[in-house]
Amino acid sequence: MWDAPASSTDTAAGAGGEAAPAGPPAAGDRLTGVAASSGIAIGPARRLGRRRAEVAPSPAGPPAEEWERLSHARASARADLEAAQAAVAERAGAAEAAIFAAHLAMLDDPALLDPARRDVDGGEVSAGEAWRRATDRVAAAYRSGPDALLQERAVDVEDVAERVLGHLAGTGSAPAGLAGDGILIADELTPGDTAGLDPAQVRGIATARGGATAHAAILARALGIPAVVGLGPAILAVPDDTPLALDGGTGTVDVDPDPAVLAEREAAARQAAETAAAQLAVAAEPATFRDGSRVEVFANVGAAHEVGPAIAKGAEGVGLLRTEFLFLDRADPPDEEEQVAVLTEIADALGGRPLVVRTLDAGADKPLPFLRQAPEDNPFLGVRGIRLSLAEPELFRTQLRAVVRVAERHPVALMFPMVATVDELLAARAHLEEAKAALGIAPELEVGVMVEVPALALAADRVAPHVDFFSIGTNDLAQYTMAAERGNAALAALLEGPLPPVLELIDAVCTAAEAHGRWVGVCGELAGDPDAAILLAGLGVRELSMAAGRIPAVKAALRRVDRDTARDAAWRAVRAAGAAEARVLAAAPEP
Repeated sequence: MWDAPASSTDTAAGAGGEAAPAGPPAAGDRLTGVAASSGIAIGPARRLGRRRAEVAPSPAGPPAEEWERLSHARASARADLEAAQAAVAERAGAAEAAIFAAHLAMLDDPALLDPARRDVDGGEVSAGEAWRRATDRVAAAYRSGPDALLQERAVDVEDVAERVLGHLAGTGSAPAGLAGDGILIADELTPGDTAGLDPAQVRGIATARGGATAHAAILARALGIPAVVGLGPAILAVPDDTPLALDGGTGTVDVDPDPAVLAEREAAARQAAETAAAQLAVAAEPATFRDGSRVEVFANVGAAHEVGPAIAKGAEGVGLLRTEFLFLDRADPPDEEEQVAVLTEIADALGGRPLVVRTLDAGADKPLPFLRQAPEDNPFLGVRGIRLSLAEPELFRTQLRAVVRVAERHPVALMFPMVATVDELLAARAHLEEAKAALGIAPELEVGVMVEVPALALAADRVAPHVDFFSIGTNDLAQYTMAAERGNAALAALLEGPLPPVLELIDAVCTAAEAHGRWVGVCGELAGDPDAAILLAGLGVRELSMAAGRIPAVKAALRRVDRDTARDAAWRAVRAAGAAEARVLAAAPEP
């Protein structure tokens, strides 16, 4: 049996309950963690006013009544999660809201329910005690495992557990708030905590644990809250109301900073705000190099309501439509008509601007409730993306028919994710031709392939004759190139910035694409990095797609250089010793 993780009722501890060290950091100390959400925040230390729910150990009635109480509490928790999911979708987008699909699935997970039911049926413990034992055991198993991505799921289990227990205790599971404006410090935040935060009150987030890819970090970025995670137990010893200066770009927190440091941070914050306002004012203008050539700048979106705000930020189209939001958190897959309706709504919102649709990118790392998939030791190297689509041909063809129908009336392009071989690409294209034949229509539909696997980048010259474009997913491409899992905070430095080996693979793709008259886009995180964007454009990338909030800064960076300068910087960056040197090469003089 696994041992449950230690817990505490002290409000200084977050979901993981790690105790604070004996002595607090001294005034002027600088704590270093993982940069999770950029921006500068200055304010007093604050904590969430939340404690673990009190649970009566002994049953109040017979097992049937106890189980009924637990069932009602789970139903109430489900309603809470669905409300949180809708709120995040409205504030941050459907892709970020999909985080809650896994939480909803946990409410019916046999790994939690079966042991809880056995304990309740034994008649010795209450429903709350049985639920806590089951969830603590699973959370401890996740947290003690070697896989960093799975370790991050422990806090998700604890979030769901506390929601249910809050309803059992009669206190509900409303998110806790802060005593006042400031920087929130915690051991670790749950997605539910983060979703309920008010950016007008929470100036920044500083946690002892967590990584840049944890769900709470993803939501913090989506909500625009500066965040540093993985600071270690020292952050938990910081007393309430202690002045803090947090830099989400460098991953540092200054504790009770001296006047000079505070003034420096305040000046940087003011400058950043002024720069952002100036960039937004001209965001609708194209990203034109000083010599008159240009790069298209698109947005990555996951739902129709995200299109309007993206256009307001300067998006010239959608370079990545994540279609997973249509498939998550449902017992049955969407039918063809539903997919056509949603895609049409998004295309209409774009008003004739281009829309690039990625086919379903799911797998054991992003499981679908209606598909039974065997657990995988390493889901990132498993049946995902195009591998899953080819293994589920009816699901695949339904999506392809929907895309083809929408492409008959709108400027739509299609791309396949996680392709590793030419044979996989040809098999996917064969399904597409079958879909067209079944519908009896053949719209103008550009077909592309995502470059996320190094093998495909190296084979780009052989792939190019079979596609109209390449779209490079730099997140996975970097992960596979560097043999460093994206979810492992200990390896974060290996994946930061414009890595020369990744740039070299991108250069190979651009060279092959140019030789065959194809175009290249980038839709990974690197596209939204202003310095990296200059290097990518210099390598020959014609379209950059990113989170909408990053568009104004990327356009501003591209406008500062001419294409020859970008080409020279890119050529040298490919041969640089590391990402830091490559970034320096991208820095361009002001006009």
